[in-house]
Amino acid sequence: MKPSNETMKNGEMHVPEPVEITDVLDLHGFFPDQIPEIIRNFIESAVEKNLKSLRIIHGKGKSRLKYEVRKALRSNPHVLWFGDAPAGYGGWGATIIELNDQNKGEDHSTE
Repeated sequence: MKPSNETMKNGEMHVPEPVEITDVLDLHGFFPDQIPEIIRNFIESAVEKNLKSLRIIHGKGKSRLKYEVRKALRSNPHVLWFGDAPAGYGGWGATIIELNDQNKGEDHSTE
């Protein structure tokens, strides 16, 4: 069985480079059914790095991604508040999130 973090490249094992977690997550190119796990992992990593404000870019349009993002945020205990980003930061095509300090919280979304 092949380890999940390794891939074959030109017949040799290749371990992908680690991805640095920042305060922004761009979901373009992901499928809606991937969103809950991605959001959970992103927020867990942000909490570990003591980040308090995050931005998730999901795009405009019909935005099934936005729906899935907000659904995942509502049930996440680390989320204090979330809402549309200001116009200069993506407007309704992005969601800003404030994480709580106690690693537990309630839904304080603007919806």
